[in-house]
Amino acid sequence: MMMAAFLVLGLFSLNNLKVEQFPDVSFPVVLVAVEYPGAAPEVVESDVSRPLEEAVNTIAGLKNLSSRSYEGNAIIIAEFDLTIDPVQAAQDVREKLALVRPLLRKEVKEPRISRFNPDDFPIISIVVQSQRPMKEITALANQLIKKRLENLPGVGSATVVGGIRREMQVQLKPTELEANGLGVDQVISALRTENQELPSGSLRASSTEQMVQLRARLQGVSDFEKVVVARRGGQPVYLHQVATVTDGEQERESLALVDGVPALSLDIVKSQSANTIEVVDRVRALVKTLQTEMPPDVTLQLVRDQSVSIRNSVAGVKRTLIEGA
Repeated sequence: MMMAAFLVLGLFSLNNLKVEQFPDVSFPVVLVAVEYPGAAPEVVESDVSRPLEEAVNTIAGLKNLSSRSYEGNAIIIAEFDLTIDPVQAAQDVREKLALVRPLLRKEVKEPRISRFNPDDFPIISIVVQSQRPMKEITALANQLIKKRLENLPGVGSATVVGGIRREMQVQLKPTELEANGLGVDQVISALRTENQELPSGSLRASSTEQMVQLRARLQGVSDFEKVVVARRGGQPVYLHQVATVTDGEQERESLALVDGVPALSLDIVKSQSANTIEVVDRVRALVKTLQTEMPPDVTLQLVRDQSVSIRNSVAGVKRTLIEGA
């Protein structure tokens, strides 16, 4: 009876065990990323990396401290002893940087502090391929596929890699600007003022109340061309008179290749304590559903599945359990 009880308890516990490739270990490593737009690596090192290093270096329990200075960016990696709580280490770094931040130049942006977590790596990637322009695929991925994926239980985030967003490009005409006595700052101010949506209060009646909102966000090329930049002699100067507006694309900041062909990838990161195999199964089921909703020329393909090795390890453990029994 005791052996039978152990067997039943073991089978019940086996079905409720969490399945992971590696144990849940918290590494006391803190990453600090700082942006300094337009600065050379030498300037970033002297004005950003070195002062931040000197501040972080005074924290107790620090094991290793290193920094990397790039063009417009600085990355500082602080590694603490394993006995230090990662949450407390990040808090100590945040407090030290708060003391140094007022001493940096105003062009330096706020430091971004994060803790190193092995679960932040993607467990599966989805590739979106089509003959359409990349900006259309990117809009489809951000508006539909990404939102559906992030709503799945166990999915922490879905990051788009290789996408290109739509961008309205305004190319100024120096001759026309000079002829109308305008500067670049006036064009920028006009675009910033006209392209926005603002609440304008409410209209109240005896029994009703209606909200009023100013809808002035520009949508297409024609809307941008009709923006009034200034007035000369009582006549408006439109944007199309001093610039050429085109519906273009942003510069590519990331690249995803599938068999050497550029594509768009969505990297999925699971939430903490979520089961990798269960999350991947949910993603696979959703991809099959999304494929039926996509246009005929858009295909979804699963690549880089991290659950394959976990499934093989679990199958080996089950086989060993049966042999041992």
